[in-house]
Amino acid sequence: MAIDRSLVIKEMKSVFVLIILGMLFAWSGLGCNECTFNSPRFWKIGSLNALMWVALWKGNSYLANFISWKWPWIKFPMKRFIIGLIVTIVYSLAAMYGIIALYSWSLQVAINYSTGYSILITIIISLFMHGREFLINWRQVAIDAERLQKENIAAHYESLKSQINPHFLFNTLNVLTNVVYEDQDKAAKFIKQLSEVYRYVLDTRDREVVTLDEELKFLMSYLYLQQIRFGDKLKLNIQLEGVKSMVAPLVVQMLIENAIKHNIVSEENPLEIHVYTMDNFIVVENNLQKKMVFSEESTGIGLENICKRYEFLSNTPVEIIQNDKFIVKLPVIPVHA
Repeated sequence: MAIDRSLVIKEMKSVFVLIILGMLFAWSGLGCNECTFNSPRFWKIGSLNALMWVALWKGNSYLANFISWKWPWIKFPMKRFIIGLIVTIVYSLAAMYGIIALYSWSLQVAINYSTGYSILITIIISLFMHGREFLINWRQVAIDAERLQKENIAAHYESLKSQINPHFLFNTLNVLTNVVYEDQDKAAKFIKQLSEVYRYVLDTRDREVVTLDEELKFLMSYLYLQQIRFGDKLKLNIQLEGVKSMVAPLVVQMLIENAIKHNIVSEENPLEIHVYTMDNFIVVENNLQKKMVFSEESTGIGLENICKRYEFLSNTPVEIIQNDKFIVKLPVIPVHA
């Protein structure tokens, strides 16, 4: 792992400042009323104070960072406060008495010189460090919220574009032209399903999540259009009955659309797409038979958008596996009453 030299220099500077403050603390008479600048007692008291300042300031700083990482203020405010308070007290007392023991002084003398001031300094330092961590976490939440808004706008735009792009509309209308001449009843149903697809796209453009039942209802309309277009060349198997979950709108459809767009779909090589649940994931799986030349331009951001959207919706990341099959696993999002 590479070491950040600027960070090391910054840490060294802060330690040096604390040492100087500790020596000034002794020189001012707060640590040793009877000491003079040239006396050994001054240097002993000064070095004791300097070491105490470094241990309490830097130690509590690192502990505050670690505790905030383990138990963030935003998610566990009360737990974070209690654990932070206990750890600060235990560490500060251990550090003070450890340093005192290191100097081999009489415990009472050491307490008279340094403990009262050290406790006061510790309280001030702890308030500053924990308050700083709270503000940093609060600021990060504000940044994440802004980022979520931007990601949602980009994701919604990409979802709309994936449905309304000329290729999709051209292919769908081409199929409709043939169906109209062959079977008017089928053509009427085809048009109804197409309208359902676009209605769902418009209805969900401002929603972060929808129920899996809503998504499946839309998916049936979309897959009906694709099944009319490809017939037996496209084999679909969806097993999501009874699954209770929220999903990001249009995500499953985008994965199926990508599978169709990037793979050969023919009578000799039918494309098989399976959608099912496994280990708290919704899995979209297809066999790999990649096209050598794409008839449609690939932006390369479809999967990236899906992954980023799910970063905000679940603590479990989206999993992408590629071997002889292409598999995308979307974490199940619990349905809140």
